[in-house]
Amino acid sequence: MKVKLICYTPDPDRVVAMSARLCYSPVGAAELSEKLTAEQGAKLVGKILDMGHLSTLEHVSFTFAIEGVSRVLTHQLVRHRIASYSQQSQRYVKEHDFEYITPPSIANNAVAREKFERLMESIRSTYDELISLGVHQEDARYCLANAAETKIVVTMNARALHHFFALRCCQRAQWEIRQLAEAMLAEVRKVSPVLFAKAGPTCETERRCGEGALTCGRLAGLIRKDEISGAKKDGM
Repeated sequence: MKVKLICYTPDPDRVVAMSARLCYSPVGAAELSEKLTAEQGAKLVGKILDMGHLSTLEHVSFTFAIEGVSRVLTHQLVRHRIASYSQQSQRYVKEHDFEYITPPSIANNAVAREKFERLMESIRSTYDELISLGVHQEDARYCLANAAETKIVVTMNARALHHFFALRCCQRAQWEIRQLAEAMLAEVRKVSPVLFAKAGPTCETERRCGEGALTCGRLAGLIRKDEISGAKKDGM
């Protein structure tokens, strides 16, 4: 999997802070931006995140180039509607030698891996045979597997990303999209550390879990860790 942040709103932390300050100021955004110090901006962004007033996060966006992922992953990814997507087309791109993604549970099981790889080779052969029979590749692609490797460009604003990270960095998320979310989070933190300092699964950021009976159990451990840390501070 390759994940690269290829474009983003310049100085995103500052833009969000300036947008928030504008709501309560008689002067314009340009003047506010000139007077806003980095320390003031960071403090204001932190306050916005704590209060949950996230509309100003929509003024900054981030674009990612993603490669080496499966169609299984992208079928999940595009369910996040507040985003823009451009995906490699199987209608126009020939898939004679398509790469594929092997789940760890299969890769670590010799028998399962052998069966899986044999199936992928069979699919490749069937695809080639269909093309040789005059079937257009837009129809031949119907035999391709969800495991087929794909590439996609994704743009999300910061508010949508916070929601995405809350859901997909969770241990209950499917392993491949969780890896993607963690890689995307690492990328945005490089350029917008304040805005994404508290991004991630809700068990980490809010000490709550929305999975109900399906919880992974991590929340209980984090709460216990907080209690121990608090007790140590009280005893100092």
